[in-house]
Order: sequence, then C-alpha cells, then structure tokens
Amino acid sequence: MRNTLIFAGSSCPALTTQICSNLGMVSAAVELSQFANGETSVKILTSIREKDVFVVQSGSSKINDSIMELLILISACKGGSANKITAVLPYFPYSRQSKKKSHRGAITARMLANLLHVAGINHVITIDLHASQMQGFFKCPVDNLHAEPIIARWIRHNVPGWQDAVCVSKNAGGTKRVTSLADALKLNFGMVTTDKRRVGGNNMTASMIMRRLDGFDSELDADVSKLQIGQDDYPPRYESKPQLSNLQTEHRPDPPQQSGVPPARAQHSRQESQSSPRWTANMQSPLRSATERLTGSPLARAQTAPPRSTPMDEDSEFTDERARDITHGRLVQGHIVPDDYPSPTQSAMSTSTMIENPDEDPMEMSRASSFFNPEPHPLGGSHDAAADDSDEEEESFNNPSYEQMITLVGDVRGRTVFIIDDMIDKAGSWIAAAECVVKRGGAKKVYCIATHGLFGGDALEELQDCDCIDAIVVTNSFPIVPEKARATKKLVTLDLSNLLSEAIRRNHYGESISPLFSHSYD
Repeated sequence: MRNTLIFAGSSCPALTTQICSNLGMVSAAVELSQFANGETSVKILTSIREKDVFVVQSGSSKINDSIMELLILISACKGGSANKITAVLPYFPYSRQSKKKSHRGAITARMLANLLHVAGINHVITIDLHASQMQGFFKCPVDNLHAEPIIARWIRHNVPGWQDAVCVSKNAGGTKRVTSLADALKLNFGMVTTDKRRVGGNNMTASMIMRRLDGFDSELDADVSKLQIGQDDYPPRYESKPQLSNLQTEHRPDPPQQSGVPPARAQHSRQESQSSPRWTANMQSPLRSATERLTGSPLARAQTAPPRSTPMDEDSEFTDERARDITHGRLVQGHIVPDDYPSPTQSAMSTSTMIENPDEDPMEMSRASSFFNPEPHPLGGSHDAAADDSDEEEESFNNPSYEQMITLVGDVRGRTVFIIDDMIDKAGSWIAAAECVVKRGGAKKVYCIATHGLFGGDALEELQDCDCIDAIVVTNSFPIVPEKARATKKLVTLDLSNLLSEAIRRNHYGESISPLFSHSYD
C-alpha cells in the first residue's frame, strides 16, 4: 500500500510483523527507548509527511508504559505532519473501568480516550471492547471488530461433535456475548450465576432463617380457611349500581337550644366533609337497604362452591421438564463441595455471642443480618449484573468465611460445553464455572474461550491444573509470556493478524468493514 506506514509498539512486535507480512510491507523504522529514570523516548527514523500512519500497540504486563509510549508515538506522528493517524489496539487498556463503581471513582477508559484525542488520533481500530458503549467516549470513529467469526471457525474445525455442544456464560453480564456465538453456531446456551450476597460472619445465614419459616404458609392457609366472614363484615359488592331514590336516609333532629345562647355557627372543613357519618345501632345504613341485590362474600362462596378441577388434580404424574435444567451447587473458596460439607458460614458464627446473650431471640438477631439488610450498591439502586467486578468476585472466592450458591441454568449433561467471555484475567470464576458444569451438570468436556488472555498472576497455571478444563482458547491480542505458553499444554492461541491486516487495508482504501463481522463457513 502506497503512502502507508505501520509502526510497531513494544507490546506486540510479533503481531505487528505478521500484519505487515500479510500486507506485503515492513514495519516503519522507529527507535523506542527509556531514560535511566524511566521516561519513555520515541524517535521516528523515516519521513511521515502526508502519509497514512497506523500505530499498533496493545496492552502488556507493563500497561502504563505501553500507554505512554503509544501517546508519545502518536504525538510524534502528528508533529511530523502525518495525514491520518490510526491507533490499532487489539486490546484496549483500562476497558474494565468504563463506569463509576463508587462515588469517588474515576471513569478511566473515558480519560484514556480523551488522552488519545489530545495526542492527535484520527481513528481507532480495536477488538471486542469490554463494553461496546465505550465507543461513545471517543471524538473520532471507532471500529470495534469481533473475534467471534475466528472463534466460530476454530470450533467447527477442531472440536469433534460441536453440533451438540452448549455455550455457557459464567456470569449474567456476559449472556449477550454468549447468545451471539450460540446463534452463529446454531447451538443451545446456558448460564452460570453465583450468589455473591451470602456473607458469613456473626450474622445468621439465610438458610437458618428460612428453616424457622418452614410451615408458616401452611399454618396461614389453615387459619384463613377457618375464617367466617359475613355480609356485615365484608365490603359489599354490587351487581348493579344502587339508585339514589332507593337509598333511605334518616333525618336528624336539631339539638335543643338553650335560652339565651345563640346557635353555634356551622364550621365546614375538608376533614369534616370527607369523614363518614357515625351511625348508631338503631339507625339504618343507606347501603344496608340495598343489600338485597348484593352478592355474598367471596370466602363464603368459596366454601359452598365445588372446587374446580385443575390439570394437576387430573394428572398427578405431571412434572415440569424445565425444572430439570436448573442445577444448584455449593461453592466454598471457589470450588464445588458436596452437600454434606460443613458450612463455613455456620462455623464462622461467634459462639461467644450466643453464650453472652443466651436469652436473645435468634430471629431478632437475624434482623441485623445481610438477609434482611442487604449491602447496598456503592452508587445506590439495585444490583447491576453487568457491572460485576471480577476482582471482587475473586476476593469472595478466596475468603474462607464465604459460602456461595452457584446455579447452572441449562442442560449440559453428556455434552461439550463452551464457557465464553471477553477476557481471562484471574482463574477463580472460570474454575468455578467449569466445576459446576462438570460435577453438577454432568458435562463431557469444557472449553474456556475468550478473546483476550490477560492471565494475571498464576491464572494460567491454575487453569492448567484444573481437571475439569480440557482446553483454554484465546487470541494473540494480549502478549503471553513464551515460557508460560510453552508450559501450558491446554493453551490454544488464535491469530488475529489476518483480521487486523484486512481492517487496515479496507480503512486505507475507504472500503466497508462490514464483511469482517460476517461468518465464513469454509
């Protein structure tokens, strides 16, 4: 491509080299270095005047250095009179911080978009933003490409019996992404949810409270069945409107006046006009006179009327098949445990509290628990499933005083399961979802699939050691340490160079990028 230059950042030189190879080019000469105090230095070694410049830079383990290097490189291209500057970001840094999570929090993704604009960016090409509405942060066009066609093609060519597989979301916020891939492959989909609000400590658990409420509904029904409500106690129900002429009213005589005392002036107020008159036992109510046309009490009719036959009475063998698709499990420290496993929430209750207050009613103690007073969301309102923080989820997995309930919605028994999300950072939620679909759902194989493989800490080793996970599929949007990649036998890395090189070519020539979102069935 003429009048086009592609600069490679220090985060992903191998990916940039492959992109240039697909386009029949070589990356432009640039010198990237750091001073002794850690400052980034960028020096462009070729002319960029009136050229179409593409800067390829992704996230890395040194994320802040990569961002600063990208901003300085864009500013250098702008100062060198480049015609158009396009940032190619396979993984957009700080994409998980796209909204406020506390009153004093920052929307860091928007701040980074503003920094790119100030540096001189004209166009952005990225892949699978964590939240698609982040495109509104930019003041320039954004091409948010999807790795879904590449993942779907790999599934069709490398997974035996994929036609009977099930796509599963490991949280409620990722269902839209999962259903999109399931529709493309014509597969069923499911969801795994984790109850994050079941907290241990000195409070009673919800299970203890609900056990004390067992049988309450049956006792209430028995009391209601014993009620005898007559027409005098139940508000009347008219079959037709009573005529005003039929209502008999009784004239009240004026009270006797004392001699020499002037009659009191009638005081009319809104309260007196709205209040109903007090009827004595000898006085006849105007509504009582019309009770000949009134129907009886609903409860009285329910006692005399024959019970209606329902399908449940006619067929006692009726079962709801959909109930079988919901499976529950107990989750302790991020792992599925048997039903008879001792609950850490019950063992975490302070016995000293019970000894110090032996006469304290357990139900009164439970009023201060999280069951009756759930922890409010940091910004108020209801809990947003799509705004769940993976870091908070991982912390709850590592807390020994937490017992959570994990729920699998969908039938996965004897099938292959694709657990799908946009990124893999920590391994806790992935391992919990994999154990749930295997140990509780009876799945045959589990594939953990994501676009961005961040693998923070020892996440890659933990996924490798999990017996319930058969393969880990990610793309090369985020650089993985070569030593860790070679040591992980389950890791499969998909190449994004063809997708990005075609996006660069179409962007340079002004062609439509819509074909990049379609699925090829080769």
